[in-house]
Amino acid sequence: MQQTDTHSKLFGYLLWIFGFLGAHRFYYGKPVTGTIWFFTLGLFLIGWIVDLFLIPSMDRQADLRFRSGATSYNVSWLLLTFLGVFGVHRMYLGKWITGILYLFTGGFFLIGVLYDFWTLNDQVSVKNAAGDGW
Repeated sequence: MQQTDTHSKLFGYLLWIFGFLGAHRFYYGKPVTGTIWFFTLGLFLIGWIVDLFLIPSMDRQADLRFRSGATSYNVSWLLLTFLGVFGVHRMYLGKWITGILYLFTGGFFLIGVLYDFWTLNDQVSVKNAAGDGW
């Protein structure tokens, strides 16, 4: 089976800059530790520094775990990270109704955005498996 490059090390390192909030861990499909990093500021910055060296391994694991396709993980995560409260990432995934609801409710009062941080990789993977990307 050929390995596909679903996630980017460069994008992972860019998110690592915000890693003390867990952004890179969510990106690589590690929502539990992402949440821990969020509430402890990257395990009191120690875990954040260690992650600088773990990103290549997390990238390989994500590439094996998630399905590639027409919908980009990088674009999805960029939209969620910086425009999540406006629902732009949901619109990109073709989920227009919830995207518009996010737009008018601040991402369902931020709870929906947190949910998407936990599940975005799976949402993109399902969309790519269905083959209805752009």
